[in-house]
Amino acid sequence: MIDGPYFVLTVVGLVGAGLVAGVFCGFSTFVMQGLAALPPAQGVAAMKAINVTALRPAFMFVFLGSTLVSAVIAVVTFVLWRDRGAVALLLGSALYLFGCFGVTVLANVPRNNALVKVEAGTAEAAAYWPTYLREWTAWNHVRTVAATGAMIAYVLALV
Repeated sequence: MIDGPYFVLTVVGLVGAGLVAGVFCGFSTFVMQGLAALPPAQGVAAMKAINVTALRPAFMFVFLGSTLVSAVIAVVTFVLWRDRGAVALLLGSALYLFGCFGVTVLANVPRNNALVKVEAGTAEAAAYWPTYLREWTAWNHVRTVAATGAMIAYVLALV
């Protein structure tokens, strides 16, 4: 049984992964569909505004904090914890670190950076917008599944 500070660390990882999974799920299930229903100029402008807002402390604390907690759980588990739940803890950490943080850095952020370079209302933006929607959302589905999987793995480590 996990107890003491390691229990608290696991619960914090679980809550963080769950919060991030919820944000990503919201984007995959209705935000991106709502933006896709707008004319391209409005969709591009709205997504640019969302991307700026996402960088504020409220979300970044949860997203990057969960990344740090997942890394600490992985290191502590690998170095110290040989008891029941270790495999689930390592799996949860790997899912979050690679499936959430890694995919964000390698797939979603580059698409966001490309979107910043196009001016809403231009032919270039209208041409890029469908590609952005399709690719960004597909990678967001991966992040949603990874964060949910991390949350489930942390729960399984606790039982």
